[in-house]
Amino acid sequence: MTTVLIADDQPLQRFGFRMLLESQDDMTVLGEAANGAEAVRMTAELHPDVVLMDIRMPGLDGIEATRRIVATGDRTRVLILTTFDLDEYAYAGLRAGASGFLIKDAQPEELLSGIRSVATGDAVVAPSLTRRLLDAYAHRLPTTTPAPARSGTPLPDPRLASLTDREREILTVIGKGWTNTEIATRLHLAESTVKTHVGRILAKTGSRDRIQAVILAYDTRLVEPS
Repeated sequence: MTTVLIADDQPLQRFGFRMLLESQDDMTVLGEAANGAEAVRMTAELHPDVVLMDIRMPGLDGIEATRRIVATGDRTRVLILTTFDLDEYAYAGLRAGASGFLIKDAQPEELLSGIRSVATGDAVVAPSLTRRLLDAYAHRLPTTTPAPARSGTPLPDPRLASLTDREREILTVIGKGWTNTEIATRLHLAESTVKTHVGRILAKTGSRDRIQAVILAYDTRLVEPS
């Protein structure tokens, strides 16, 4: 049974999500939060598998709420809900530790599939969509990276130190939005081998999922925004 906390400041939106989720035999809604502060408090109390997190809420917004939830180290994963005109906020949410994001007008089956994927540790954003999002908005975010280091040369980072040359290569193309199938085809590897490499990369870098590995590739300048 996948447990879910709904965080959204619109009562009608919360009601719709609850109706959909509770129509599933394998899901249950533990509670509803009307703002970020409630979401953080209720997550600490209820320990849901997944938090459906709206971004724009009064008081504490969904991005900061996500950051605080992830910082606790709890098993709860956050799925950001956004609209097309708020993609830059979705990117910030991913940086805060969310495991993925969905558009609010997604089809019901997409939302249900996304919740199930996040609950099992997967990311829900297609690599190609992740790349478009990052390419569009990464350069808008503040950075403490020294100017001379922005030429595409990877920055020294302890998270990269333990990677083999092949793993670093694969992390780079993950950051470019390649799927496992594309990596296998272009690098002439078996897809099972690619999956093994990806798993090791996540473990060695402490990345929660593939999306966090993409963020790492950008943060360390293995990949530069277009």
